[in-house]
Amino acid sequence: MSYDAAEDRYTRHPYRRSGRSGLQLPAVSLGLWQNFGDESPIDTQRAILRRAFDLGVTHFDLANNYGPPYGHAEINFGRLLREDFRPYRDELVISTKAGYDMWPGPYGQWGSRKYLLASLDQSLARMGVEYVDIFYSHRFDPDTPLEETMGALDAAVRSGKALYAGISSYSPERTRDAASILRGLGTPLLIHQPSYSMLNRWIEGGLLDVLAAEGVGCIAFSPLAQGLLTTKYLDGVPAGSRAARNGSLSQDQLTEQTLAHVRALNSIAAERGQSLAQMAISWTLRDPRVTSALVGASSVAQLEENLAAADKTAFSADEIAAIDKNAVEAGINIWSASSSH
Repeated sequence: MSYDAAEDRYTRHPYRRSGRSGLQLPAVSLGLWQNFGDESPIDTQRAILRRAFDLGVTHFDLANNYGPPYGHAEINFGRLLREDFRPYRDELVISTKAGYDMWPGPYGQWGSRKYLLASLDQSLARMGVEYVDIFYSHRFDPDTPLEETMGALDAAVRSGKALYAGISSYSPERTRDAASILRGLGTPLLIHQPSYSMLNRWIEGGLLDVLAAEGVGCIAFSPLAQGLLTTKYLDGVPAGSRAARNGSLSQDQLTEQTLAHVRALNSIAAERGQSLAQMAISWTLRDPRVTSALVGASSVAQLEENLAAADKTAFSADEIAAIDKNAVEAGINIWSASSSH
């Protein structure tokens, strides 16, 4: 069945400017880290992407090794782009990343020019596109000169294979250095993608200040703390969940102390007339320096619940104080090694 996008799609969702650039992103963007590999039915993926776009979500975020298996989120997205979204390509912001392991050997990960540019070519081929809108260095590489990594991003933009350059999980210091190098090359740093949630607040320790000073946007991934900031784990570990699979969230992280904080946050959300997931996303967006919250979705219903969070990002002083008592570090930042340099 052919797809015609909803005519009122640009009245359904707010947009925010990325730093001092000309690019606006939806307040909530859709990430394809989970649920878009070969384990998920293609019709479910199609329904989620269609509904997202109909509701004003223009930004779809991928990486080279999203799946499973590696690369297949890009393959599946490319199919749906070709079958459903090709007429709307110029209305979409498509991003991909390279930095983590993708193929064997010394050139299949980290931040060398060889790896980044080869990975970008592979991503373009999998998706069947001539360019991506944003190409990210997915993590800081302590063994490659930052000038080389940023030079590769600059080359990607100058070649026309990417429109903008981004970084992910860089420390405040390395972010400042990256922005300076890219500025000198004539390719400004558009955006930083860090993990950020009520249980993982590391970016408040200087990174947001650097981004504001440098005019760089911020798109926060995992605002639901890998699913912990939902009601999913309040009564145990459901079969098939991330914690049950010991994936990006492990059962050792579900301590009773952490769950007590999550239950308290759930009560605050209920008082606000929101689900816990909605409040977690709204809270992430309370800071104007955050351009967008990046969420996943396994169903259309879950997507709609998450997107509704963009309509309620104001918090009273009492609500913030109550949240701060329970929005504590929970040891779930599995990406901290990249931002420790």
